[in-house]
Amino acid sequence: MADRRTTGGAELRQEELGRQAAQILEANWQGASTVPSPALYPHQWSWDSAFIAIGLRHLSPRRAQQELETLLEAQWADGRIPHIVFNPAVPLGAYFPSPDFWRSSTAGRAAGAPEGVETSGIVQPPVHALAAWLVHESDRELSRRRRFLEHVWPRLAAWHDYLADCRGFGGAGLAAVVHPWESGMDNSPCWDEPLGRVEPAPAGSFRRADLECGDGADRPTDLDYGRYVRLAAQYRDGGYRDAGRDHPFAVEDPGFNALLALSEHALAEIATELGWDAEPHRSRARRLTAALVRLLWDEDAGLFLCRDVRTGTPVPDRSVTGLLPLVLPDLPGDIAGALVRTMTGPNFGLGKDTDLVPSYDLCGRAFDAGRYWRGPAWFNVNWLLERGLRQHGATGRADALEEAVLTAAGASGFAEYVDPRTGEARGATGFSWTAAVVVDLLARVREADGARVAAGV
Repeated sequence: MADRRTTGGAELRQEELGRQAAQILEANWQGASTVPSPALYPHQWSWDSAFIAIGLRHLSPRRAQQELETLLEAQWADGRIPHIVFNPAVPLGAYFPSPDFWRSSTAGRAAGAPEGVETSGIVQPPVHALAAWLVHESDRELSRRRRFLEHVWPRLAAWHDYLADCRGFGGAGLAAVVHPWESGMDNSPCWDEPLGRVEPAPAGSFRRADLECGDGADRPTDLDYGRYVRLAAQYRDGGYRDAGRDHPFAVEDPGFNALLALSEHALAEIATELGWDAEPHRSRARRLTAALVRLLWDEDAGLFLCRDVRTGTPVPDRSVTGLLPLVLPDLPGDIAGALVRTMTGPNFGLGKDTDLVPSYDLCGRAFDAGRYWRGPAWFNVNWLLERGLRQHGATGRADALEEAVLTAAGASGFAEYVDPRTGEARGATGFSWTAAVVVDLLARVREADGARVAAGV
């Protein structure tokens, strides 16, 4: 939107939208953390909790801190933050893979899995240091009184060290994911080729609880799910040992690494706040950005591509993960400009064919507007891209995307994801990170409007 000054009607709409988002976060709060969706995802998820904390900080900074603290209490001794922390009160059949599949406290013992809580053994994108810094900024007095940053700092630093030391087996400075679920973009077509080497688990060897809560047309196919299960079981049976290039699936994902670099910048801010040396984190962030540009940038594609570590070759599919490095403050300007052109061009259609950035190439071989990460638009990803656009001076584009996120979230009932062309709700509704990013964007809109009023604009 070209003019962000509010009218009376817009203010009322924003107030109602904020009220609805706050109600969702309250309803999904479980006493120490927030579930993404009570029926479909009844436990605590790693990168969900980071986004949830970013929204919660405007409603209850104390609860936002607790969201992150609860997650970090389940960290493994080797530094990994598991992608799921299981609630023991939830029946095993409510979600698969369940705790008895992962068997973290036994199979993960050598890797330092905690004894007092069951978790998964894989990870998700490292947004946590960014979330911790933003939570601190929302109420510095409370944060300092509770020594919030002092408590989370060693865990966040260990998490980043784990990714650098145990997942850097591509040899070029980037962290690899060893399961599609670790990317956060579970079912992206980018994984089809490297995943094709994996023999799927037999269909009768597991039961998909997700199909009982969601439309099967929106979810991964049984064939893909069988491969996910096989990969996870092999990793578990190997004691969750990071075996370098021997992993049957190993991919350097640009979005995952961009978020790691962004969180290194956040760790530098945290270090400065605590009076410690921030340069190691700024240096690692610079190295990650340089490695992304050197290894994964594709001039012809106009975005960053995933790289199959086992073959050393790029994955040709254009995915939204290849746009996420736009969030990095030190991304070269010519590359940032190219990403904006790709985002608004025919492959992603922003501002022309779509109001939100889709998760996959509109012209791609596997585009599906409704199926999980194979085309739908996701609110947390668009929140990141809005920040990236604003970071690199595309203010008008950022304003329009901000408005589109707010409009689509409200119209879809705070859906998990939406059809990128029509805005039709897909997946679960009343979804926590959708509500959280709405709360955050509304807070920034109010702040910007307040600044204009104060300046007499």
